[in-house]
Amino acid sequence: MKFVKLILVISSLLSFSSQAGAVSADLLQQYQYTMDQPVTIKSTQLDNRNSAFNFVSFDGQLVYGQISYPKQQATSYPVLIGQHAMGRSSQRWWVDSINGKKTITHVNELTKMANELGYVVIALDARAHGKRKNPDMSLTNIMAALSTGKDLSLYRHMILDTVKDHRVLLDWIQTQPQLDNNKIQLAGYSMGAQISLLLAAVDSRVTDVLAIVPPFVDEKGLVMISPMALASSLTGNRLMLITADEDKYATSVQNTQLFNAIASPNKHRAVMASGHILPESYLKHLENWFIDHKLIK
Repeated sequence: MKFVKLILVISSLLSFSSQAGAVSADLLQQYQYTMDQPVTIKSTQLDNRNSAFNFVSFDGQLVYGQISYPKQQATSYPVLIGQHAMGRSSQRWWVDSINGKKTITHVNELTKMANELGYVVIALDARAHGKRKNPDMSLTNIMAALSTGKDLSLYRHMILDTVKDHRVLLDWIQTQPQLDNNKIQLAGYSMGAQISLLLAAVDSRVTDVLAIVPPFVDEKGLVMISPMALASSLTGNRLMLITADEDKYATSVQNTQLFNAIASPNKHRAVMASGHILPESYLKHLENWFIDHKLIK
Protein backbone atom coordinates (compact mmCIF):
# COMPACT_ATOMS: atom_id res chain seq x y z
CA MET A 1 0.00 0.00 0.00
CA LYS A 2 1.59 3.20 -1.19
CA PHE A 3 -0.14 5.92 0.72
CA VAL A 4 1.44 9.32 0.75
CA LYS A 5 1.92 10.39 4.35
CA LEU A 6 -0.26 13.40 4.95
CA ILE A 7 1.37 15.31 7.80
CA LEU A 8 -0.78 17.30 10.20
CA VAL A 9 -0.03 21.03 10.04
CA ILE A 10 -1.37 23.97 12.00
CA SER A 11 -3.35 25.29 9.05
CA SER A 12 -5.24 21.99 8.71
CA LEU A 13 -6.04 21.98 12.42
CA LEU A 14 -7.53 25.43 12.06
CA SER A 15 -9.52 24.49 8.98
CA PHE A 16 -10.89 21.31 10.55
CA SER A 17 -11.76 23.04 13.81
CA SER A 18 -14.16 25.20 11.83
CA GLN A 19 -15.94 22.09 10.54
CA ALA A 20 -17.39 21.05 13.89
CA GLY A 21 -20.84 22.16 12.77
CA ALA A 22 -22.96 20.97 9.89
CA VAL A 23 -21.24 19.91 6.67
CA SER A 24 -21.71 22.51 3.97
CA ALA A 25 -24.19 21.94 1.17
CA ASP A 26 -21.42 22.63 -1.36
CA LEU A 27 -19.35 19.79 0.05
CA LEU A 28 -22.26 17.35 0.04
CA GLN A 29 -23.09 18.39 -3.51
CA GLN A 30 -19.79 16.88 -4.66
CA TYR A 31 -21.23 13.43 -3.85
CA GLN A 32 -24.39 13.81 -5.92
CA TYR A 33 -24.82 11.80 -9.10
CA THR A 34 -27.40 11.18 -11.80
CA MET A 35 -28.38 7.85 -13.34
CA ASP A 36 -30.09 7.97 -16.71
CA GLN A 37 -31.59 4.52 -16.22
CA PRO A 38 -32.08 1.93 -13.47
CA VAL A 39 -29.01 -0.02 -12.38
CA THR A 40 -28.67 -3.33 -14.23
CA ILE A 41 -26.38 -5.97 -12.76
CA LYS A 42 -24.79 -8.54 -15.04
CA SER A 43 -23.65 -11.50 -12.99
CA THR A 44 -21.68 -14.71 -13.49
CA GLN A 45 -22.20 -17.57 -11.05
CA LEU A 46 -18.92 -18.68 -9.47
CA ASP A 47 -20.43 -21.39 -7.26
CA ASN A 48 -23.71 -21.97 -5.43
CA ARG A 49 -23.14 -19.02 -3.09
CA ASN A 50 -20.84 -16.61 -4.98
CA SER A 51 -21.22 -14.51 -8.10
CA ALA A 52 -19.04 -12.02 -9.93
CA PHE A 53 -20.91 -9.05 -11.38
CA ASN A 54 -20.58 -5.72 -13.10
CA PHE A 55 -22.73 -2.68 -13.71
CA VAL A 56 -22.49 0.66 -15.46
CA SER A 57 -22.04 3.53 -13.04
CA PHE A 58 -23.23 7.15 -13.12
CA ASP A 59 -20.54 8.27 -15.60
CA GLY A 60 -20.57 5.24 -17.88
CA GLN A 61 -17.67 3.52 -16.12
CA LEU A 62 -17.95 -0.25 -15.73
CA VAL A 63 -17.79 -1.34 -12.08
CA TYR A 64 -16.73 -4.87 -11.10
CA GLY A 65 -17.46 -6.72 -7.90
CA GLN A 66 -18.47 -9.91 -6.15
CA ILE A 67 -21.37 -11.00 -3.95
CA SER A 68 -21.69 -13.98 -1.62
CA TYR A 69 -24.70 -15.39 0.21
CA PRO A 70 -24.60 -17.22 3.54
CA LYS A 71 -25.17 -20.97 3.77
CA GLN A 72 -28.37 -20.54 5.71
CA GLN A 73 -31.27 -19.37 3.57
CA ALA A 74 -33.58 -16.58 4.64
CA THR A 75 -36.30 -14.39 3.21
CA SER A 76 -34.27 -11.26 4.01
CA TYR A 77 -30.53 -10.82 4.46
CA PRO A 78 -28.58 -8.02 6.18
CA VAL A 79 -25.84 -6.65 3.92
CA LEU A 80 -22.13 -6.04 4.46
CA ILE A 81 -20.38 -3.95 1.81
CA GLY A 82 -16.60 -4.29 2.00
CA GLN A 83 -14.08 -1.74 0.75
CA HIS A 84 -10.53 -2.91 0.11
CA ALA A 85 -7.25 -1.16 0.88
CA MET A 86 -5.17 0.77 -1.60
CA GLY A 87 -3.45 -1.42 -4.17
CA ARG A 88 -5.79 -4.35 -3.42
CA SER A 89 -9.04 -5.51 -5.00
CA SER A 90 -12.51 -6.75 -4.10
CA GLN A 91 -11.28 -10.35 -4.32
CA ARG A 92 -9.39 -9.86 -1.06
CA TRP A 93 -12.69 -10.14 0.79
CA TRP A 94 -12.90 -13.83 -0.14
CA VAL A 95 -9.37 -15.22 -0.45
CA ASP A 96 -6.35 -15.42 1.85
CA SER A 97 -3.87 -14.85 -0.97
CA ILE A 98 -3.67 -13.80 -4.62
CA ASN A 99 -0.72 -14.86 -6.78
CA GLY A 100 1.11 -15.92 -3.64
CA LYS A 101 0.58 -12.56 -1.91
CA LYS A 102 -1.19 -12.89 1.44
CA THR A 103 -4.29 -10.91 2.31
CA ILE A 104 -2.45 -9.15 5.12
CA THR A 105 -5.51 -7.06 6.03
CA HIS A 106 -7.42 -10.26 6.93
CA VAL A 107 -10.64 -8.87 5.49
CA ASN A 108 -11.44 -12.33 4.10
CA GLU A 109 -11.96 -13.36 7.72
CA LEU A 110 -14.51 -10.55 8.10
CA THR A 111 -16.44 -12.04 5.19
CA LYS A 112 -16.44 -15.44 6.88
CA MET A 113 -17.68 -13.92 10.13
CA ALA A 114 -20.44 -12.01 8.37
CA ASN A 115 -21.55 -14.92 6.15
CA GLU A 116 -21.72 -17.24 9.15
CA LEU A 117 -24.08 -14.79 10.85
CA GLY A 118 -26.39 -14.59 7.84
CA TYR A 119 -25.05 -11.55 5.99
CA VAL A 120 -24.80 -11.15 2.25
CA VAL A 121 -21.33 -9.72 1.52
CA ILE A 122 -20.66 -7.45 -1.45
CA ALA A 123 -17.42 -5.78 -2.50
CA LEU A 124 -16.47 -3.56 -5.44
CA ASP A 125 -13.15 -2.76 -7.06
CA ALA A 126 -12.26 0.87 -6.39
CA ARG A 127 -11.34 2.99 -9.37
CA ALA A 128 -7.82 2.24 -10.68
CA HIS A 129 -7.87 -1.08 -8.79
CA GLY A 130 -8.53 -4.73 -9.58
CA LYS A 131 -10.34 -5.20 -12.88
CA ARG A 132 -10.58 -1.41 -13.15
CA LYS A 133 -6.86 -0.81 -13.59
CA ASN A 134 -6.19 1.69 -16.36
CA PRO A 135 -2.70 1.69 -17.95
CA ASP A 136 -3.27 5.26 -19.10
CA MET A 137 -3.99 6.37 -15.54
CA SER A 138 -2.43 3.88 -13.19
CA LEU A 139 -2.52 3.99 -9.41
CA THR A 140 1.23 4.67 -9.51
CA ASN A 141 0.64 7.75 -11.64
CA ILE A 142 -2.19 8.93 -9.41
CA MET A 143 -0.10 8.63 -6.25
CA ALA A 144 2.97 10.19 -7.87
CA ALA A 145 0.89 13.21 -8.88
CA LEU A 146 -0.37 13.43 -5.30
CA SER A 147 3.03 13.08 -3.62
CA THR A 148 4.60 15.77 -5.77
CA GLY A 149 1.59 18.06 -5.46
CA LYS A 150 1.45 18.16 -9.25
CA ASP A 151 -2.20 17.15 -9.48
CA LEU A 152 -4.35 16.39 -6.44
CA SER A 153 -7.44 15.99 -8.58
CA LEU A 154 -6.50 12.49 -9.77
CA TYR A 155 -6.50 11.06 -6.25
CA ARG A 156 -9.47 13.19 -5.23
CA HIS A 157 -11.61 11.89 -8.09
CA MET A 158 -10.48 8.29 -7.56
CA ILE A 159 -11.89 8.41 -4.03
CA LEU A 160 -14.88 10.63 -4.76
CA ASP A 161 -16.05 8.64 -7.77
CA THR A 162 -15.57 5.33 -5.94
CA VAL A 163 -17.91 6.62 -3.23
CA LYS A 164 -20.44 7.50 -5.94
CA ASP A 165 -20.07 4.00 -7.43
CA HIS A 166 -21.08 2.63 -4.05
CA ARG A 167 -24.09 4.93 -3.95
CA VAL A 168 -25.16 3.43 -7.28
CA LEU A 169 -24.71 -0.02 -5.72
CA LEU A 170 -27.00 1.09 -2.88
CA ASP A 171 -29.59 2.04 -5.52
CA TRP A 172 -29.48 -1.53 -6.81
CA ILE A 173 -29.66 -3.03 -3.31
CA GLN A 174 -32.88 -1.10 -2.74
CA THR A 175 -34.49 -2.94 -5.66
CA GLN A 176 -33.66 -6.39 -4.28
CA PRO A 177 -36.45 -7.72 -2.04
CA GLN A 178 -34.16 -10.37 -0.49
CA LEU A 179 -31.76 -7.70 0.84
CA ASP A 180 -32.63 -5.85 4.03
CA ASN A 181 -32.51 -2.12 3.33
CA ASN A 182 -32.71 -1.44 7.06
CA LYS A 183 -29.44 -3.27 7.74
CA ILE A 184 -26.69 -2.10 5.38
CA GLN A 185 -23.27 -2.17 6.95
CA LEU A 186 -19.95 -0.93 5.58
CA ALA A 187 -16.51 -2.28 6.44
CA GLY A 188 -13.27 -0.92 5.07
CA TYR A 189 -9.54 -1.21 5.68
CA SER A 190 -7.21 1.80 5.19
CA MET A 191 -8.34 3.51 1.97
CA GLY A 192 -11.43 1.34 2.25
CA ALA A 193 -12.09 2.78 5.71
CA GLN A 194 -11.80 6.28 4.27
CA ILE A 195 -14.37 5.36 1.60
CA SER A 196 -16.66 3.76 4.19
CA LEU A 197 -16.70 6.85 6.39
CA LEU A 198 -17.34 9.14 3.44
CA LEU A 199 -20.12 6.95 2.04
CA ALA A 200 -21.89 6.69 5.39
CA ALA A 201 -21.61 10.45 5.87
CA VAL A 202 -23.30 11.29 2.57
CA ASP A 203 -25.81 8.44 2.29
CA SER A 204 -28.38 7.80 5.02
CA ARG A 205 -29.10 4.30 3.70
CA VAL A 206 -25.99 3.08 5.54
CA THR A 207 -26.74 1.89 9.07
CA ASP A 208 -23.39 0.66 10.46
CA VAL A 209 -19.74 1.46 9.77
CA LEU A 210 -16.61 -0.49 10.59
CA ALA A 211 -13.59 1.71 9.77
CA ILE A 212 -10.20 0.04 10.17
CA VAL A 213 -7.08 2.26 10.20
CA PRO A 214 -8.33 5.06 7.92
CA PRO A 215 -5.59 7.45 6.75
CA PHE A 216 -5.81 10.99 8.07
CA VAL A 217 -6.38 13.26 5.09
CA ASP A 218 -5.63 16.92 5.74
CA GLU A 219 -4.31 18.43 2.52
CA LYS A 220 -6.25 21.59 1.64
CA GLY A 221 -7.02 20.34 -1.86
CA LEU A 222 -8.45 17.09 -0.50
CA VAL A 223 -10.95 18.41 2.04
CA MET A 224 -13.90 16.97 0.11
CA ILE A 225 -12.55 13.42 0.59
CA SER A 226 -11.45 13.87 4.19
CA PRO A 227 -13.43 11.86 6.76
CA MET A 228 -12.71 14.68 9.22
CA ALA A 229 -14.54 17.15 7.01
CA LEU A 230 -17.65 14.96 6.93
CA ALA A 231 -17.51 13.47 10.43
CA SER A 232 -20.31 15.67 11.77
CA SER A 233 -22.68 14.02 9.26
CA LEU A 234 -22.12 10.62 10.89
CA THR A 235 -24.99 11.09 13.29
CA GLY A 236 -27.20 8.00 13.40
CA ASN A 237 -24.73 5.27 12.56
CA ARG A 238 -23.47 2.52 14.81
CA LEU A 239 -19.75 2.96 14.26
CA MET A 240 -16.55 1.15 15.19
CA LEU A 241 -13.18 2.80 14.56
CA ILE A 242 -10.07 0.63 14.86
CA THR A 243 -6.80 2.55 14.96
CA ALA A 244 -3.11 1.79 15.47
CA ASP A 245 -0.91 3.79 17.81
CA GLU A 246 2.09 3.56 15.43
CA ASP A 247 0.26 4.12 12.15
CA LYS A 248 2.40 6.10 9.72
CA TYR A 249 -0.70 7.34 7.92
CA ALA A 250 -2.49 8.68 11.02
CA THR A 251 -0.98 9.67 14.35
CA SER A 252 -2.60 8.87 17.69
CA VAL A 253 -3.58 12.53 18.00
CA GLN A 254 -5.16 12.53 14.55
CA ASN A 255 -7.07 9.32 15.23
CA THR A 256 -8.43 10.78 18.45
CA GLN A 257 -9.35 13.95 16.61
CA LEU A 258 -11.31 11.93 14.05
CA PHE A 259 -13.09 9.83 16.67
CA ASN A 260 -14.07 12.92 18.66
CA ALA A 261 -15.39 14.62 15.51
CA ILE A 262 -17.76 11.75 14.68
CA ALA A 263 -21.19 12.95 15.79
CA SER A 264 -22.86 9.59 16.40
CA PRO A 265 -23.48 8.78 20.08
CA ASN A 266 -23.26 5.08 19.19
CA LYS A 267 -19.54 5.03 18.40
CA HIS A 268 -16.78 2.78 19.68
CA ARG A 269 -13.02 2.67 19.26
CA ALA A 270 -10.32 0.04 19.66
CA VAL A 271 -6.66 1.07 19.69
CA MET A 272 -4.07 -1.51 18.63
CA ALA A 273 -0.39 -1.49 19.61
CA SER A 274 0.61 -1.80 16.00
CA GLY A 275 1.58 -0.14 12.77
CA HIS A 276 -0.76 0.34 9.81
CA ILE A 277 -0.83 -3.39 9.07
CA LEU A 278 -2.67 -4.77 12.06
CA PRO A 279 -2.02 -8.19 13.56
CA GLU A 280 -4.78 -10.71 12.91
CA SER A 281 -5.75 -10.36 16.56
CA TYR A 282 -7.65 -7.16 15.68
CA LEU A 283 -10.47 -9.48 14.63
CA LYS A 284 -11.02 -10.31 18.31
CA HIS A 285 -12.45 -6.83 18.78
CA LEU A 286 -15.14 -7.69 16.22
CA GLU A 287 -16.43 -11.03 17.49
CA ASN A 288 -19.79 -9.48 18.38
CA TRP A 289 -19.82 -6.70 15.80
CA PHE A 290 -21.84 -8.54 13.16
CA ILE A 291 -24.38 -9.89 15.61
CA ASP A 292 -27.62 -8.02 15.18
CA HIS A 293 -29.64 -8.89 18.28
CA LYS A 294 -32.81 -7.88 16.47
CA LEU A 295 -32.22 -10.79 14.08
CA ILE A 296 -31.74 -13.36 16.82
CA LYS A 297 -34.91 -15.23 17.63
